[in-house]
Amino acid sequence: MTSTEPQIIPAATVVILRERKAGPPELLMVERAAAMRFAGGALVFPGGRIDPGDRTLAGRIGGDVVEAAARIAAIRETIEEVGLPVGLNGTHDVSALRKALAGGAALGELIEPEDLALDHLVPFARWMPHAGVTHRIFDTRFYLARLPDDAPEPRPDGGESVRLLWASAAQVLAEADAGRAQIIFPTRRNLERLAQLGSFAEAVAHARAHPVETITPWIEERGGVRQLCIPEGLGYPVTSQPAGEALRG
Repeated sequence: MTSTEPQIIPAATVVILRERKAGPPELLMVERAAAMRFAGGALVFPGGRIDPGDRTLAGRIGGDVVEAAARIAAIRETIEEVGLPVGLNGTHDVSALRKALAGGAALGELIEPEDLALDHLVPFARWMPHAGVTHRIFDTRFYLARLPDDAPEPRPDGGESVRLLWASAAQVLAEADAGRAQIIFPTRRNLERLAQLGSFAEAVAHARAHPVETITPWIEERGGVRQLCIPEGLGYPVTSQPAGEALRG
């Protein structure tokens, strides 16, 4: 790879849904530190890049190593960023796992393959926007997960994540439209999609009814306006936005 070629970074993120007695489920959103190079100050779902340790642990499981590594990365990043044991079997000292991961340990050094419940993560989407000024492209797989009944209260790590909030997809969109929150283009499109769904079961059924294809937005002039567009037919109710209004990270 030359210095002018973009760096493609495999990543994974998880949309954690918390059921309510009435109304649509709440989603866990993370506010990224303003100083972060990517999406600084924006509300995002927990996640990050896939590390070599994730691939090593996936290799111990067998099967589709690429897919397993992405789900493992989503699980690890959720522990690191918000302290939740999404995608784990049994009982674990999440605080101890989080501390060890922060100290540089790989997840595979702390748990066994049988401790993983990879099927608790449901594939939802995959986004790979074009490179920006940093020439870095995040090839990100999105998963859905239900908040475990006995989960501890999530807490931001104070580094990458500085604030957490539980809110419905519609509430997050309303906050962004009112100027009280920032959301980047892929997050907005995914929130609009999730706002159609009234429960975790509906979200899973919706995800399984639509193909997970890699989405790379493009610019197209429509009605004299430059629009940032995504494909139709993948479950998204809104497939374009004026390019000048889109926050792209």
